[in-house]
Formats: sequence, structure tokens, C-alpha cells
Amino acid sequence: MRRNRRDILKTTAKLALASAGAPFAARGRAAQSAGRGAALKQIDALLHTASKEQQLPGVVAMAATESDILYEGVFGSRRVGGGPAMTRDTVFRIASMVKPITSVAAMQLVEQGRLSLDAPAPAIDPELSEPQVLEGFDAAGAPQLRPAKRPITLHHLLTHTSGFAYRLWDAKALQYVNALQRLAPAQRSKLPRVPLMFDPGERWQYGPGIDWVGRIVETVSGEPLDGYFRRHILDPLGMRDTAFLISPQQRAREATMHRHGADGGLIPQPIEKQVPRKTFSGGGGIYSTASDYLTFIRMLLNGGALDGVRILKPDTVALMGRNEIGDTEAGILKTTTPALSNDVDFFPGIGLRWGFGHMINMQPVPGGRSAGSLTWAGLFNTYYWIDPQRRVAAVFMTQVLPFADAATLRVYRAFEHGIYAAVKSG
Repeated sequence: MRRNRRDILKTTAKLALASAGAPFAARGRAAQSAGRGAALKQIDALLHTASKEQQLPGVVAMAATESDILYEGVFGSRRVGGGPAMTRDTVFRIASMVKPITSVAAMQLVEQGRLSLDAPAPAIDPELSEPQVLEGFDAAGAPQLRPAKRPITLHHLLTHTSGFAYRLWDAKALQYVNALQRLAPAQRSKLPRVPLMFDPGERWQYGPGIDWVGRIVETVSGEPLDGYFRRHILDPLGMRDTAFLISPQQRAREATMHRHGADGGLIPQPIEKQVPRKTFSGGGGIYSTASDYLTFIRMLLNGGALDGVRILKPDTVALMGRNEIGDTEAGILKTTTPALSNDVDFFPGIGLRWGFGHMINMQPVPGGRSAGSLTWAGLFNTYYWIDPQRRVAAVFMTQVLPFADAATLRVYRAFEHGIYAAVKSG
């Protein structure tokens, strides 16, 4: 489309404003009613105030319909206290938001008949093929284990019903790790590094099941996980800033992690060291940008394809978004390490379930997403949701610890309400 001089000048002015550190908001490309424009301006005001008052250090928030970008907002700085301004291409550590990408990789192999959802998981490690369940501890504090009642399947791993649990949110798993440290090396070597906290399929607990899925993808495909992602998901979608290891140029765009001080203010933390490595986790440790991740979830919103590129079949995407754990409750976590995570209950009073890669709210959220929407998050307070009913997907990225930070969640929820107000305005 030919752009006239006025359009070019307006774009240049926006870019100059963003580079100067002032808040930048893009209204989106879709045609707007006056009501929608007003709703989007309210989101601008919300995010600008949140960053100015240091409720957040800075934020990049984006939303899209199935056909177009609805909202882009970029506010605050990458580092409080004089750091560079946030930009649309700021790089974030998105931690567990890699899990849906790993789940997509596994479902590609399911489509090809190279993996089964319900057969025993490939025997790539005794901890997976011969799992042991932690029954408890004896009087001396030594772990007591027994063989699992049934095999672990890919279905269990993708839905967090395998029995594997993160010790960050499971006191018994943390007790097991501490008990191992007290044993002699010879005794320790006979015990699994990561036992199951319950028999596969018997309940839900968030854990490293999708880390195992990443290893299964590598084994079945014959490709390292980063290479598989790049060839089969990231490059086809044009997600150039999503990677386990980032370049010096991407590193220069990275947002700084922050923690709350005693007075509630945000304190920048040292940038993490990036160590060259050849193994990667399907459950965490990846970097991305808001625009890259919006591309990924728009692909899922559109039934597995975007801009002429198909990643999954529509039926597979629909399957990923279906409740796969029946009446089992999901989504509520009790922290063992408050410095890293608060207790987690994103939707009090709303039933939560799990599909192949996402948490699902079973009832609508007042003023927000529809029943059956899909969501999850990253440890450093990055979030996304996909609403198949209202045809909306959104991403919200900042860098703060602990997880489920109260101030961040207030702003995130207000952002969600603003997006739906805009959608309703037409």
C-alpha cells in the first residue's frame, strides 16, 4: 500500500517519541469506532500510570483478533532508575511460556503418527519408564518409595497429571530434595532424582512433565529441541526473537528483572549470565518478545495457521484447548519459596482445568475472558490468554519477582477488562 507523506511523518513521530523514553501506544490496525478508541485510550492511561508509579518497571501489552492487531502498548523502562525505555522489541525471559511451544511440537509428532497420547511414554530414562512414587518418609527422614501403579503417558505429561511436581509449589517434593542431601552418596545414587508425588492420572499438580516432553520431542524427531523449534515452529512463523540463547544484539534489548524492596519499590537485579549450552528444557528457560509471542498465540487462535503458514491441523488445535482432566481441579498452587512465587489462584471461585498446553477457565471471568479460554504464564510475570469464543488473544509482559505479583496482576486484570471493553465497543 502506498503511504503518503503525512502517514510517514506520523510514524516517524511515534518512533521518536518511543525512543525518547515517553510512553508509546499503537491503536492497532483495525478500523475503530469512537467507543473502541476511548476504551483503548483508557488502557493507555492504565499502563502509563502503572509504569510511572512503579507498580511495574515497564510493560509491553498486545492484543489481537483473528484478523488484525487490536492493541499495542509500550510503557515505562526496561530498568527502573534511568534504564532505556521499553520498546516493542524488548526481549523478556518468559520461562514457562515455552510450555505451549513444546506442547505444539509434541502435537506435531502426534499428527505424524510418531507419538501417541495414550501409550506409555518412550523409555528414554528410567525415571520416566520405571517411575517411583514417594509414599512418605521413615522415622529417620529417609524417603519411602514404591513403583507407580500405571505407566506415564504423553497425555499425563502434557496435562500435569503425571505425578511429577515442581518443589517450588509442592512441599513434599521439596522435602524429598532436602532428604536426598542428607544421605550418603552411595544411598543417594540408588534413588530417583525426581520421583512422582502421586500415581499418574490420579490428580493435578504443576510440574516438570513438559520438561520430559521436550526430551521426548528430541528423541523422536532426532533433532535438538532448539533446532526443532526453529525449523518447525519459530522460523515458519517469523518468530526471530524467540530463543533459548540470544545474540548480543538481542541481549542489548533485554529487560531487567526487578524485585520489590521493603518499601514496596522496585529494585533492579543483575542481568543473568548466559552460559553456552547444548541442552534445553521444554518447560522453561526461553526468551521472547511480546510481538513474537502474540504471533504464536494468534496461530493457535486461527486454528493452527497464520499468514499462510500452517503449524498444526485445526482439529489438533481444538483438541489442545479441550479439558483433558475431567473433574480434577487444577491451577491453584501453594508456594514453598515466597521469594520466587506467591500462592497462585488467578480466578478465585472459578473452576479451572487443563488441556494439552494450557489452563482453562470453565466459567466466564466477569468483565473479561469467556468460559473455555486458554492461558498460562511465566515465572517472571509474563502472561497470555486465548479466547476462542470471542476470538481474542493477548500477551502482557513485564519482569518482576515473585511470580503472581499482586501489583502486576491488578494491572493485568485491568488490561484484560479494557481489551474486552474495546471489543464490546466494536
